[in-house]
Amino acid sequence: MRYHNITKDDMLNGEGLRTVLWVAGCTHHCKNCHNPITWDITGGIEFDKSAEDELFEALSKKHVSGITFSGGDPLHPFNREEVARLIKKTKENFPNKTIWLYTGYLYEEIKDFEALSFIDILIDGEFIEELKDERLHWVGSSNQRIIDVQKTINSNEIVIYDDNSHLSLLGAD
Repeated sequence: MRYHNITKDDMLNGEGLRTVLWVAGCTHHCKNCHNPITWDITGGIEFDKSAEDELFEALSKKHVSGITFSGGDPLHPFNREEVARLIKKTKENFPNKTIWLYTGYLYEEIKDFEALSFIDILIDGEFIEELKDERLHWVGSSNQRIIDVQKTINSNEIVIYDDNSHLSLLGAD
């Protein structure tokens, strides 16, 4: 697998402060994609032991809420095996940190992905320029869904993540 960057203390790609792995490879080629440099599966640099150490060192910080896999597309066929391994390792080493994953595939297309059961939030669907809406949180276009994977698996129907649900816990009804 190849990657372009590991972002630390990111606030734009999921809830809380996150570590983000930006992988190489995407076949969706969405019109006006914000990251077309990541489309080439041979682009970026090799994800080696040093990159993995950097990723998990950043993730180990107490103030980091979790990891986000983005790109490119983490579920590009050439990325799936390595991304699955990293997802499982994250859940084993940091069971209280959340795992978010962005993909252009629909949940229905990847519901058999072996590591899906370890993911907390899945943002699915291609970016569609005509449906772009800058008022939306976590997504670029209104067709994209923010799926609560664990609730979806348990109920056997798509459950959209409610990022305001934590407010009642904070007394901000």
